[in-house]
Amino acid sequence: MSLRFRLIALVWVVLPVSLAFGSLAAWVNASRSVHVEMHAALQVARQTVQTGVERLQTARDPARYRDDLIASFNGNRHLRVWLVGANGAATLPVTERSPLGAVPAWFVRLIAVEPTTDRVPVVVGDANYGTIAIETDPRNEILEIWNEFAESLIAPVVLCALLILLIYLYIERALRPLGCLAAAMEEVGEGRYRTRIDGRLTPELARLRDSFNRMAARLAEADATNRRLNEQLLTLQDQERSELARDLHDEVSPFLFAINIDAAAASRRLDEGRAAEAGGHIQSIAEAVRHMQRQVRQMLGRLRPIGLAEFGLREAIENMVAFWRRRRPDLRYQVEICADCEDLGELLGTTVCRVVQEALSNAVRHAEPTTVTISVDCRDDLLEDRDAIRVVVADDGRGVCEPTRLGYGLIGVNERVNAVGGRLTFSSQPGKGFAVTAILPYVPVSNPLSPSLASTEP
Repeated sequence: MSLRFRLIALVWVVLPVSLAFGSLAAWVNASRSVHVEMHAALQVARQTVQTGVERLQTARDPARYRDDLIASFNGNRHLRVWLVGANGAATLPVTERSPLGAVPAWFVRLIAVEPTTDRVPVVVGDANYGTIAIETDPRNEILEIWNEFAESLIAPVVLCALLILLIYLYIERALRPLGCLAAAMEEVGEGRYRTRIDGRLTPELARLRDSFNRMAARLAEADATNRRLNEQLLTLQDQERSELARDLHDEVSPFLFAINIDAAAASRRLDEGRAAEAGGHIQSIAEAVRHMQRQVRQMLGRLRPIGLAEFGLREAIENMVAFWRRRRPDLRYQVEICADCEDLGELLGTTVCRVVQEALSNAVRHAEPTTVTISVDCRDDLLEDRDAIRVVVADDGRGVCEPTRLGYGLIGVNERVNAVGGRLTFSSQPGKGFAVTAILPYVPVSNPLSPSLASTEP
């Protein structure tokens, strides 16, 4: 059932209950009022008759005075007065009419006031002039109470009808924005994040509208970010495949070809009985295999940090530094790794290595530094109120003018850091170097790296 019809049903329930309590109170008061009114009318009439009988003692014509006394009650609303006897004088109360019609029988039974009769004998000296009977008639009083009761019902019934009409119209108007919101939510659920709600609304619905628009804007931004990251991921994958294909083509394929030639030449020398000459070709094959092993190891290092699974984080970072130290021996490398950070989980350890690998590569290739500093330590993250691993790779090179413009490598590292719940920041001043800082959530693990993940070198 809709909210509108629930409110209308609630009004329909409250109205009969209110009318029932009001009717109960009115019934108690009405019954008491009729009883009191009839009793008072009867007492006044008896007093009047008794006074008239006393005056009758000095009347010249007692019978006529008696009849005049009875006739004086003509037009009384509550009494019927008559002289007891077959042809006695009598007066009847005036029967009033109501614009609302006759009183229902059930209402008369509900008031439950029966007529009451009193008799006053008329005696003058020793002569008996009969008995005057006085009887209450509550019909007019009950009619008056019925009129008041019916009129009192008109106002709440009309008010209730107007209230229901207002509820129907106002709730329909008030809920119309909620219908628009539901439709907008369905559109957002279908992926149309540019949906917005506008128009003038009540303050409560305006806050709901603004919250929805902010949510939709953030979802649109997140969707655009996901699309951009997917494109970057595809670009990085293509770039990585291209680099692997180039290394295989330039570094491995020629040596495989050389091995094939040396093997064929050694085979011919052996068939000709010239074993000494075949040994030279075999030696060339061994050197080619060692070269290919080094190249494959370097390619594996780009795919997964060498030494991380076998020896821990420190060894993996030292291998990266050693790789660049062989190529740039003129630079100074400083590595500081606290003891608590040497055994991290595979995911966290790999993330730390990727941050160091990319930042170190960028520093050596682009920054023109004299010193590159790598530090990994454990400290409190005051911003998130938790333990964290801080990774800093800084150089004293020329820095960058726009540190917000990142290459694909740092963008990928930033997304990797965000994926584990961390954050990556950059700081730079022209001529004073560039620093990459990663704050990663630290969760101690009992079994940091699984031995099954360790790579095996031939």
